[in-house]
Amino acid sequence: MSALDETHDLGLRSWVESANAPGVDFPVQNLPFGVFTVRGASAPPRIGVAIGDQLLDVAAALDAGSFSGASDVAQLAAASCRAASLNALIALGPASWRALRLALSRFLRDGGAAAPPGAAARDAFLMPIADAELRLPVDIGDFTDFYASVHHATNIGTMLRPEQPLLPNYKWIPIGYHGRASSVVVSGTAVTRPVGQQAPVAGAAPAVGPTQRLDYELEVGAIVGPGNAQGTPVRIGEAASQLFGLVLLNDWSARDVQAWEYQPLGPFLSKSFASTISPWIVTQEALAPFRTAAFVRADGDPAPLPYLANAEDARSGGFDITLEVLIESAAMRRAAQPAARISLGSARDLYWTFGQMIAHHTMNGCNLRAGDLLGSGTVSGPTAESRGCLMERTWRGAEPFTLPGGETRAFLADGDTVTMRGWCEQGDRRIGFGECQGTVLSAVAG
Repeated sequence: MSALDETHDLGLRSWVESANAPGVDFPVQNLPFGVFTVRGASAPPRIGVAIGDQLLDVAAALDAGSFSGASDVAQLAAASCRAASLNALIALGPASWRALRLALSRFLRDGGAAAPPGAAARDAFLMPIADAELRLPVDIGDFTDFYASVHHATNIGTMLRPEQPLLPNYKWIPIGYHGRASSVVVSGTAVTRPVGQQAPVAGAAPAVGPTQRLDYELEVGAIVGPGNAQGTPVRIGEAASQLFGLVLLNDWSARDVQAWEYQPLGPFLSKSFASTISPWIVTQEALAPFRTAAFVRADGDPAPLPYLANAEDARSGGFDITLEVLIESAAMRRAAQPAARISLGSARDLYWTFGQMIAHHTMNGCNLRAGDLLGSGTVSGPTAESRGCLMERTWRGAEPFTLPGGETRAFLADGDTVTMRGWCEQGDRRIGFGECQGTVLSAVAG
């Protein structure tokens, strides 16, 4: 696990004034990484760090001599940011990540080792986030989605198998399936309503058409790095070194397609049409103050098997991240009504830690690679307000809710915008993830 150091000091302030406002997502204690292009320009993508409402071009700052006093390790890590994705930096490993974070913190903090650069110099490497087009931050080779929330699994199981909500393996094994990396998109990308095959009615052939039960899934995504050799498992005590950082993840789902196709091999077309991630990767170093104990298992639950058991992971393998979902309909946008909060939950409610997911994923010798994405599965809590998808929130459509303008929703309608937010807080310092957002477009006519 990452140890606390000078970069976590709550008293730090930045010479980028917007980073000092209470409740801002990107104070100097955060420094998340992303990939961007200048809006309207033809230049190739660049790697940036968010600070307040600004974006620092890491390679341009390096070229301007901003890290001249930093260690060789930090400067080599900064040089890896000349690439068009974060994979090269992620592959360097934790020592390089920490060194670069320290160099960035010392450069961006107020009262640091050097005087803040003048306005003209800043123009070479600092720009408003609003002027950037944010891209996928990593080239994702593989995407695995887990099922790590016991509240979510119990709710879904109660709907489908009331006599046995949780299958016998759930509390023994981190359940997961291999998702589709090619359809992972960055926040702001519109999502077209998928077409699929749906269950037949009374002996008829299955129906084919646009899903009528389009859903979101509120998840936390882990970005893997630097990976392991094939045939070499990652032990639970080493799993923290394989976690570069976290993103928000909306694993869109077509529930009617899923209900027809998922037996016997699990989700397929109901999940592979789109998964949206937030553009900023909040590093595990930034999240170190918000590590928390793993989920407290109920009396009678089995203890994790030895390959999933580790004292440090039990003590601090979880993350205290508040998670929020909002919906804005097309009618609400026309009426200039703000988006409505649909759920508010916490990543503390995950039954399995990311360390346990990584250890289980690799126990058979499966090789993870830098930039792979691991989804937590829907994050749901014990209350109706903390349920992380509409399948649960409306109890399979039987309990629709009303939006501020009077519209009702059981599942998503065309034109709906789903926004997910996540943050950790200490005092007036917020470590935020930005937004994970997508708008539903009508199905393509076929």
